Amino acid sequence: MTVRVMLISPATTAALREARFEGDVPLDAAGLRRAGAAASAVPRADTVLSGPSARCRETAQALGLRAEPAESADALGDWDLGRWRGRTLDEVSASEPESVAAWLSDPSAAPHGGESLLALCARVGAWLESLPETAGRVLAVVEPAVCRAATVRALGLPPETFWRLDVAPLTMTELTGRLGRWNLRCGRELTGDPA
Repeated sequence: MTVRVMLISPATTAALREARFEGDVPLDAAGLRRAGAAASAVPRADTVLSGPSARCRETAQALGLRAEPAESADALGDWDLGRWRGRTLDEVSASEPESVAAWLSDPSAAPHGGESLLALCARVGAWLESLPETAGRVLAVVEPAVCRAATVRALGLPPETFWRLDVAPLTMTELTGRLGRWNLRCGRELTGDPA
């Protein structure tokens, strides 16, 4: 049986527009409106999950989803960027240029004291591979970093590819497969128009 994993990135927040390493920030009014308008475009799923952040939970709710409490909530959590959380990329780049350079060029680096890119990809990949062949259609509202990490792992891409993948708000990344062999459909925008 083929497993279909549909990863929806949450709606926007002010922190996203500021290029801020978010933390647990709720949606702003514009994000809530956009998510509500996209509710009719959400596909049917056998299992619905949400990342643990306020942004993911609020997006799921605005999309009309009743996300189950996930045993895998830690696996679906955002990238742990340690002490950089809450700061903008410009602030961190100005105060720690060598650390930012290492973080962007070495997938094993974690100068912020949080999780390395390799660790993020391994965590998300382990969740993806743990899905049983009978899972059917799994829909999860997760942070863009989780969508990117899942894509890197599912397709066996070099970790550095992570930096070249863009995941826009309220888009769906779809992975289908079984037995560790995955195919990708990316970037489907969720709009009020049925697809």
